[in-house]
Amino acid sequence: MRFIARFIAFTAALALSLGANAVMAQLVAGKDYRLINPPQQTDSGSKVEVLEFFWYGCPHCYSLQQPLQAWLKKKPADVEFRRVPAIFQDSWVPLTKTFYAIEAMGLVDKLHHDVFVAIHQQKARLNDSKVLFDWIASKGVDRQKFIDTYNSFAVQGRTQRSIDLTRKHDIPGTPALTVDGKYLTAPSMVLNPDNSVNYEQYFQKLDQVIALARKSRGGK
Repeated sequence: MRFIARFIAFTAALALSLGANAVMAQLVAGKDYRLINPPQQTDSGSKVEVLEFFWYGCPHCYSLQQPLQAWLKKKPADVEFRRVPAIFQDSWVPLTKTFYAIEAMGLVDKLHHDVFVAIHQQKARLNDSKVLFDWIASKGVDRQKFIDTYNSFAVQGRTQRSIDLTRKHDIPGTPALTVDGKYLTAPSMVLNPDNSVNYEQYFQKLDQVIALARKSRGGK
């Protein structure tokens, strides 16, 4: 009986291993992801780090938000997710500072999606500081406290870090997601025949890339 139990356990472990290798075999480097060279350090410790590089003014980033939120509700427990506003030019700085001010005030859950809606549906020019501050006040946020946070040394520092992260991860455009500082993926890599993004397949591929990163760490 003990031999049979061990045999069953061995067979199950082998099946899981073969299944994991099959998943990896489905990924195609250069098509489903590309390598970040050189690999970047992460801040996630023992967890697999996933960074979303976005820009509030990007319509494709706005389209990503709903399927991304659905994925976040069921993401693997060993994944740490963070948002990083990408910066490719100086005109992107105001909306990057907007995100970091919102984050510093603990308002991401309340206002992150609303910023996208204001820009893409209501056509609000939130990259104009006066328009932004008026809009923030209309959301019930202390206007002066937000202004002070927006102009703070901490937000300036995080904005500079965004510039560095965008460059070091060699982000080609937004939106893009990086995995553990080693792999870069983007929704534009998984398109339907009409060139629209297949988000269901994209997040399946993202999970596979996360599994690849986990395997490269020596995890299961």
